[in-house]
Amino acid sequence: MCKHILNAQVAIRAMCCRRWFDCSECHAEVSDHPLRKTNEMVFACKKCKKVFRKDMTDYEEEDEYCPHCDNHYILDAVTPEAKLEIETEDIRVDNRVVVDPRTKLKDDPKTIFDLDVSEMMG
Repeated sequence: MCKHILNAQVAIRAMCCRRWFDCSECHAEVSDHPLRKTNEMVFACKKCKKVFRKDMTDYEEEDEYCPHCDNHYILDAVTPEAKLEIETEDIRVDNRVVVDPRTKLKDDPKTIFDLDVSEMMG
């Protein structure tokens, strides 16, 4: 599973080291050499798990689909975005971020006679 392109539809075989990668950034992370550029690329479809070759010099619009299962593998890349979220430990242990519904608010009724129950009565 590629952490750079979240919707990768094919794996690419690197001709320089003959290993499979989801993207060129995955190759750069684990290899000590640059990705060799070639005119013919070998792909493995992640939907049907079959391998196919494409000539990149004669690449046309119908080449954007897997020849075995018609999976459209040329998509706009969805990359992970940085998010600012609250990270906590186990909520059963560290419950500081949980709002206690029993706490009183300023506009809470003081007595039972302060409640507006007119819509509840028929």
